[in-house]
Amino acid sequence: MQWERLHPEGWRQRYRSKVISAKGAISKVKNGDKVFLGTGCGEPQHLIRTLLSSKTLLDVDLYQILPFTLAHFLGDPYFTHRFNFHTFFISDRIRRAAFQGKVRYIPAYLSEIPALFDRQIELDVALIHVTPPDEFGFCSLGISVDVTKRAAERAKLLIAQVNAFMPRTLGDTFIPVDKIDYLVPYDEPLIEVEIPQGDEVIQRIGRNVSRLVEDGSTIEIGIGKTPAAVLPYLRHKRDLGVHTEMLSDAYIDLIAEGVITNERKTLHPGKIIASFFMGTRRLYRFVHNNPMIELHPSDYVNNRFVIAQNDRMASINTALEVDLTGQVCSDSLGYLFYSGVGGQADFLRGAAMSKGGVPIIALPSTAKAGQVSRIVPRLSEGAGVVITRAGVHFVVTEYGIGYLRGRDVAQRVLEMVNLAHPRFRKGLLEAAKEKHYIFADQIPPPEKDLVYLEKLERTFELKDGRKALIRPIRPTDEFAFRNFIYSFSDESLYNRFFQVIRVWPHPEAQRWVNIDYERTMTLVAVIEEEKEVQRIIGMAQYGEAEPGTVEVALLVHEDFRNQGLGTFMLRLILEIAKEKGYREVSMTLLEDNKAVLHIVKGLFPGIKFERGSGGILKAKAALEGRSVDGC
Repeated sequence: MQWERLHPEGWRQRYRSKVISAKGAISKVKNGDKVFLGTGCGEPQHLIRTLLSSKTLLDVDLYQILPFTLAHFLGDPYFTHRFNFHTFFISDRIRRAAFQGKVRYIPAYLSEIPALFDRQIELDVALIHVTPPDEFGFCSLGISVDVTKRAAERAKLLIAQVNAFMPRTLGDTFIPVDKIDYLVPYDEPLIEVEIPQGDEVIQRIGRNVSRLVEDGSTIEIGIGKTPAAVLPYLRHKRDLGVHTEMLSDAYIDLIAEGVITNERKTLHPGKIIASFFMGTRRLYRFVHNNPMIELHPSDYVNNRFVIAQNDRMASINTALEVDLTGQVCSDSLGYLFYSGVGGQADFLRGAAMSKGGVPIIALPSTAKAGQVSRIVPRLSEGAGVVITRAGVHFVVTEYGIGYLRGRDVAQRVLEMVNLAHPRFRKGLLEAAKEKHYIFADQIPPPEKDLVYLEKLERTFELKDGRKALIRPIRPTDEFAFRNFIYSFSDESLYNRFFQVIRVWPHPEAQRWVNIDYERTMTLVAVIEEEKEVQRIIGMAQYGEAEPGTVEVALLVHEDFRNQGLGTFMLRLILEIAKEKGYREVSMTLLEDNKAVLHIVKGLFPGIKFERGSGGILKAKAALEGRSVDGC
């Protein structure tokens, strides 16, 4: 008997004995049964259509994650009279029905859904979708393993649609013919989904998120057009890996271009790990028998302890709204269930536990054509907190990156306000003051779009190989600015300010980081000691002294002098002043400030200084032949 089971003819005979029509298979379903339906693009369309067309079934409970075929029936009263539809995720296809109470939403982490089939949801029937069996009698679950594998293992009755269009995928995807009760051969094209191109806002978010992803990172891109917009902006990265719940067409180009190699993964090196695919036939052809790609069940792929074994894990997910303290709502609009918990929490926690991990929430700053802010003083009444404020590290909008981990509430508020659309910033700040989240004297952020400041950013390579980012100062830099000032010796402070200022309290410090970027400009040089710890090591400033003339100043930390950083920053700030229309620069410095004096003489050969009392030198020079693009 054991030899017979191993012999090809043995399973073929048993296969033939299990073949049945769809109607015949569905006739095995009884009133009151709990029926699992295969997921997403891998759902068994023919079986589902046959099930829903049954005239005899009543009070049948259906369980599915991402419905396609079934979505067309939810508006039919005849359907809702006969079937109770339970879902773990509300997609746009069933959202209206969910708002109308026709869908029973089960909030659950994707990693924990398989365990529900072990105990709480005892499945009577599972309808799945498989490939034709291979020479050893094994069918592949194809593009959807996710929770389908466990449902197939736990259901009392297993019915499979056998479809030659289904790609054969590798990993933990196989089910022997002997484990399937009824086989329904029916070939039909798989469901295809194209992710729409992002607009300018989405593209800006993609660029910002890409700054947080290092070479050699392992990435997870959540469901939605906002996370998906990140992928095209990763083309300049090297040796990325993939460990994600969903794989889409967008990954293929990065694989072809050598961006995704999986070579530096610390778990499953050389392999892409996922649990289901959603895309087009291009993707389905690509994954067929592809040894680079493995599918595994959701309780493995979404297990935070498994995820954390990937060093530099970058998890990129989205949200419906985020409050000023960092609480994330991603499954409901107030009392209206809008999407689902899904795998977001699994991957964000896993990335947070990963060595060098980067958990990211990315979202547009507004909704409803810019009329509603997604950055809110408090979550809407009835909204569910999917990610607590303690679990959020990075929030990204089209206006920049918010660093929340380790920040106090006041710092978080400033980070979040500056991520909001300029039109809403003042109101958000006032709301925060009413709740005593921040100081009552906090200077309001600029009420204009400062995205154009990105063009002023430059990088400078230090002697130790690290790269410093030169950028305009931000209101959120107050804490880092104070640390920068407090790190200097009395001599350095005296050379810059002509006095030793020993205390920089909030009222004074905030005036230095809140500027208008026109008549005043401050550039800071920033290095990342860790992903979430930005240290200022240099500062160059100008301020309007009189119409057409700016006064400039420079301060570089003692540990980073004699590397050309000061010259680079002063040249850039002068070029910006010229770009703003200023024609002349004035300088006041101490004679003992040899370092800055040397830089100024190098930039303005032949410059003449007027000597004043106390060793003070003053000079003016014309801003000629300079361009901001020349640095």
